[in-house]
Amino acid sequence: MNGHGRSGGRPTLEEVAARAGVGRGTVSRVINGSSKVSEQTKAAVEAAVTELGYVPNRAARALAANRNDAIALVIPEPEARFFAEPYFSEVVRGVGAALAETDIQLVLTLAGSDRERRRLAQYLSGHRVDGVLLVSVHAGDPLPELLVELGIPTVISGRRSAAETLPCVDSDNLEGAAEAVRHLLGRGRRTIATITGPLDVYGASCRLDGYRQALAAAGRPVDERLVAVADFTEEGGRRAMRELLERSPALDAVFASSDVMAAGARLELRAAGRRIPHDVALVGFDDSVVARHMDPPLTSVRQPIEEMGRTMARMLLERVSGGRGSATGAGGPSVVLQNRLVVRESS
Repeated sequence: MNGHGRSGGRPTLEEVAARAGVGRGTVSRVINGSSKVSEQTKAAVEAAVTELGYVPNRAARALAANRNDAIALVIPEPEARFFAEPYFSEVVRGVGAALAETDIQLVLTLAGSDRERRRLAQYLSGHRVDGVLLVSVHAGDPLPELLVELGIPTVISGRRSAAETLPCVDSDNLEGAAEAVRHLLGRGRRTIATITGPLDVYGASCRLDGYRQALAAAGRPVDERLVAVADFTEEGGRRAMRELLERSPALDAVFASSDVMAAGARLELRAAGRRIPHDVALVGFDDSVVARHMDPPLTSVRQPIEEMGRTMARMLLERVSGGRGSATGAGGPSVVLQNRLVVRESS
């Protein structure tokens, strides 16, 4: 393989065609994976490509296919939350793994402020990416509808409601939360509180529903004084735990809707002189690195976050390449992955 054409520069498409004894268009079809080429011709072209060391011009291929060879991973959250919450890094890892064997460039975009969202809308309006992965969507967020309006294929992580119209990947938040509460009930805990995420996030409201349903199924009346709403941050978890202790000093268990909030709750419980799990059992959600490194290690509902990222990316690539669904993916499938409880010393 010499990697040089007749002029001493990079081999051209025409030189590959001459070496293989076929037309330029045939070489182009082989390189672009067309099935309208015989196996014999395909083998001759591939041999010529190898002998000459021909490297396809990605930019030209993308232009010919009306493609950018790039997708955007959009997270409409402030930068501080992105770096503090392990959930996002695991999603990025999963997306990256799915794209590793492709020529697709990943563009990571944070849009936590109005200014960033305006800039993002302008960028997307220029059709500079082939598709968008949208993570952490709040109710009423205009971004999904903007993407539909622009005709950009989109897959979201976490449904906006039970009637989600965009293709999405989610985990079973309701059953995950219910399992956590059943575990606490099984450990003999009687006054079980919960710290929720922001309730304009559908996944957070599903976790609250799971908490309530598990208590109701066990014949336990749901006391709303044992419900505190937070924001998926450590400080929010600490603040919510303080509220719960003030409202119900006799509580003996807490289910937090994220590991990061559970870490904040743990700090407040210790400041109040409560031992974990002797006085108060504690369970989180996500089973992130935070759970494994807490003292004591945190019982947590494990979400398959990396797999969610991989699945999202694969679904989007299928739509970008003209697979199932319309150009925007409206009415596409909803994939719900299962969670499982990982029991550790905190409960």
